[in-house]
Amino acid sequence: MTPANHLNLEAPMGVRPIERRALTIGVVVGLASLILAFTEPDKFFHAYLIAFMAWLGISLGCMVFLMIYHLTGGVWGTVVRRPLEAGVRTIWFMAVLFIPIAAGMKHIYFWLNPANVASNKHLVDLTHSYLTQSGFIFRAVIYFVIWIGLSWLLLSLSATQDKPPVRNLSPRFRVISGPGLILYAFTVTFAVIDWVMSLSAPWISTIYGFIFIVGQCLAAISFIVIVETILIKYEPFSKVLKPKEIHDHGKLMLTFIMLWAYFSFSQLLITWAGNLPSEITWFTRRLYHGWEYVGLFLVLFHFAVPFALLLSRPLKRNPRRLVKVAIWLIIARYEDLFWSVEGNFRQSFFVTLPDILLPIALGGLWVWMYFRNLRQAPLLPLYAHHTQTLLESVHE
Repeated sequence: MTPANHLNLEAPMGVRPIERRALTIGVVVGLASLILAFTEPDKFFHAYLIAFMAWLGISLGCMVFLMIYHLTGGVWGTVVRRPLEAGVRTIWFMAVLFIPIAAGMKHIYFWLNPANVASNKHLVDLTHSYLTQSGFIFRAVIYFVIWIGLSWLLLSLSATQDKPPVRNLSPRFRVISGPGLILYAFTVTFAVIDWVMSLSAPWISTIYGFIFIVGQCLAAISFIVIVETILIKYEPFSKVLKPKEIHDHGKLMLTFIMLWAYFSFSQLLITWAGNLPSEITWFTRRLYHGWEYVGLFLVLFHFAVPFALLLSRPLKRNPRRLVKVAIWLIIARYEDLFWSVEGNFRQSFFVTLPDILLPIALGGLWVWMYFRNLRQAPLLPLYAHHTQTLLESVHE
């Protein structure tokens, strides 16, 4: 007899309206956006890439935190393990959503047109050896195969803990998670080089991939804070999710805000000190014609203001206050991606209709898939050793 046999471990009915509304919004806005794919294809595919990277980041960030939890343990991860797994289950869905990027490459990547690179010998060599259409698609397949493979290993092993007997599978999870984090870091770095950095080839930055990795983790933990704020209204989360765990999640948000600021400033400082024309132009075009205001927005509202707020211990222990910071950070993450991607296409800053519609469309479909996944498994893996320990402490 487990100490929680009386708990209802199914996802609460309160998430079903969110799921339905998200699907409705995703489908309606998505269909409206498709019109723009034919009338303004360049703007459509540019905005699609940003929206795709934003929601893929949450999926992969959930996998990172899941593997970190399996390596380190701790109640902070036990209480949100299944919400994290629901995010991991969306990775295959993001593989499907990558198809429009592969289909619309000519509207996104200038190096596919030989006339655009003919004057630069380095780019000519690069487009013959690495930046090719077939190579781009082949590498993308490899990335998704690795990510989906890691998610399958983690999720299939986790599913065995929904049935008796109680088993401590931590050693097996660690065997997957240790190499998994290394594979994640390498594949995300190369994916960012292919999908984003190549927009400004031959510009290079050795820290660029780490900025995206940190951004994915920040977006994922912010989203999990939003989810746990919804779930804390219902059992079993109302019993197991305590201020200490919420505080831990707030501290993780603060950690990755600081890491994002550190990596971003390091990239700027090193590039500016080097003062090489092939590198400094990436920043100079983002410091004029309205882009400087986007950069100022990121300094203030992606770092300074959230950093100051999250220094407050009472705020980090209050889900209603912490969730407001989490929602804002997800918006700020999109602005950071917009600054990184659209700065390659526009000399001056302006916002188009696809920039507004596509993150909503993909977001609606992603949120629908997420909450659908959340209903596929109990909210706690009852026969996991760590869950049993947690529930015993709750009932003491």
